[in-house]
Amino acid sequence: MQKRRFYIGIDIADKTFYASIFSTPQKPHISKEFTNSMDGFQQFVAWLKQQKVSPGNSIICMEATGVYCDNLCYYVSSQNYPLVLEAPHKVKKAFTHLDKNDRVDSQQISEYAYRFKDKLTLWEPKSYILEQIQVLLTTREQLLKQRSANKNSLKAVKRKYVRTPLAEKTFQQSIDHLSKQVETIEKEIEKLIKKDTDFHQMKTLITSIPAVGNLLYYNLLVTTKGFTENINSKNLASYFGIAPHEHSSGSSIFKKAKSQRRGPKRPRKFIYLASLSLRTHNKCIKMYFMRKVAEGKSGRLVLNNIANKLIKIICAIARDRKPYIEGYLSINPQILLNNT
Repeated sequence: MQKRRFYIGIDIADKTFYASIFSTPQKPHISKEFTNSMDGFQQFVAWLKQQKVSPGNSIICMEATGVYCDNLCYYVSSQNYPLVLEAPHKVKKAFTHLDKNDRVDSQQISEYAYRFKDKLTLWEPKSYILEQIQVLLTTREQLLKQRSANKNSLKAVKRKYVRTPLAEKTFQQSIDHLSKQVETIEKEIEKLIKKDTDFHQMKTLITSIPAVGNLLYYNLLVTTKGFTENINSKNLASYFGIAPHEHSSGSSIFKKAKSQRRGPKRPRKFIYLASLSLRTHNKCIKMYFMRKVAEGKSGRLVLNNIANKLIKIICAIARDRKPYIEGYLSINPQILLNNT
């Protein structure tokens, strides 16, 4: 990333946001508060211009805070300002300041952008289809939680000695209604996928992999922005929190490599379910699982290894744009040269 003159940090909340301009450690921050609204966005850009900050000499950095920063991200992008969204824990780890308020947080974010400018990745807006799919997947997850709660309540009511037909009927109707809504959402996602030729073709390729269903594909599609980011299997596995990481120092500290279980929970859940399906129904994977468990490995660890293997296959299919081939073996070209 090219060197910038100004680094703007933004700490955003529900109704307001603080912006701080940082240029060099020798100069103090310039900070100001704005409303989290269209008027506030326009005032923010006007303030940047007053401070001689332009899209060509600056970069804006803010923490990924979901819906709070969504509108501001799109507005800043429409004004051609380069923008970076960073995970909150990254910024937090970079500082040890005891003071904490919105102004200080925005100043720390601007300093973070300055210190780690060579590691920043510019934010780009998702396509409208991906945005809609992401919202629909979140809505589906919320509906499933509501349905599960109603099922538990219905089960509890039915176990009572004194039965209450109206309560049972109400819960059952709610369960049926939520199930229909979930089904409608899944159909709508499929319609959106078919509107984009690349998404539809990629779905055919990815779902040709055993145990990879539509829901896992939808979540992978959103996570990778249409398979344009994180195609590297190690990066994707690390992002999902299933990649093992070493923890050692000298001869006194040594812990077994283990996954951190960080990152988005929803796609990780579907990857885990796909791994369970492979363990049960795929002959080769089942033999691998039984062999490793017999060697003393924990079942959970082996399942995590299967999940990492699955991610490698998915990334290879997405990269090469070729369907899954049952029984395919990868051969080192050097071996073929040595045998000729």
